[in-house]
Amino acid sequence: MKKVKSLLWVALTAVLVSCGTATQVPITGRKQRLVVSDEQVLSLSSQQYQEYMKSAKLSTNATQTAMVKRVGQRLANAVVTYLKNNGLSNEVSNYQWEFNLVKNNQVNAWCMPGGKIVVYEGILPVTQDEASLAIVLGHEIAHAVAKHSAERISNAYKQQSAMQVLGGVATVAGMGPNWRQAVTSVIGVGEKAWTSGFSRSQESEADHIGLIFAAMAGYDPNVALAFWQRMAAVGNSSNSIFSDHPSDEKRIKQIQGWIPEAMKYYQPTTTSTSTSTPTRSKNKTYHFSTKKKTGGN
Repeated sequence: MKKVKSLLWVALTAVLVSCGTATQVPITGRKQRLVVSDEQVLSLSSQQYQEYMKSAKLSTNATQTAMVKRVGQRLANAVVTYLKNNGLSNEVSNYQWEFNLVKNNQVNAWCMPGGKIVVYEGILPVTQDEASLAIVLGHEIAHAVAKHSAERISNAYKQQSAMQVLGGVATVAGMGPNWRQAVTSVIGVGEKAWTSGFSRSQESEADHIGLIFAAMAGYDPNVALAFWQRMAAVGNSSNSIFSDHPSDEKRIKQIQGWIPEAMKYYQPTTTSTSTSTPTRSKNKTYHFSTKKKTGGN
C-alpha cells in the first residue's frame, strides 16, 4: 500500500510540475504557473460580461460617467505604455478596455479579464475625487494584468487533477472534464463569481500594482491612504469592495510601505489652456522589476 501511495504522489508531482506555463506578475515579479490560456479565460469572461451588461442599468449622470471613462482611459494608456516599454507588447492585445458606471448603491467596482471595468455609483461618494477613483480602478485593473482569475482557475484545475491522481483514475493529457470542473467551481455564473474569491495575497498584490498604475497615470499615490481610511469608515460588508480583502490596518500599513516605490513613477499631469486632455510633464519609461514581492497573507 505504501508503494502504491508513493507512486501516486510521484504521479501527482508530475501533474503539478508539467501543467501550465511559468510567468511573472508585472511590478511584483511573483512567479505563477497557469494551466489555462489567455484565449480561454478571455472567451469565458467576455460572454459573462455581455450577459451582465444586458441587464445592467447604466448611470444617467453624464458628468460622473465621463469622469469614470476619463480616469479609466488614463490608467489604461499608462498600463499599455508600461507593457510596451517592458517587453510585454504581446500582452496588449489581451485588453479591450471598457469603462462603465452603473446604477448600483453598493460600494464596489470590478474588472473582468480583458479590461472590462464596471464602477457602481455607490463608491463615488467615498472616492470623492478623480485621484481616489484612480486608486480603485488601478486596483481592479491590476487584477486583470496580474491574471488573478486565470490563477484561480489554474489552482482549481490542479486541485481537481490532484484528487483524481490520488484516486488512481487521473489522465494527465489535455484539459477535458477537469478543465470544466475547475471553471465551474471557480467561476460559477455571473460577474460576482469572476470578481469575488480572490485570495488576500492577490488582493494585496492588486493594491500594490494598482497604486503604481495610478502613479504612472499621473495620480498622486498619497491619496490612497485617506481613501482607504474613508473605506474603513464605510465598514466591511458584503456590499463593499472590502469583501475578502486584507484588514483595514494591514492594508493601510502595506500601502504606506509601497508609496515610496509608487512615487518613483509619479509625475503630475498638466492641462493646456487649449485642450482638456491632460499631458505628462515629460516622458518616462517604466522598467519591469522583479525585486519586490507581494505581501503575504
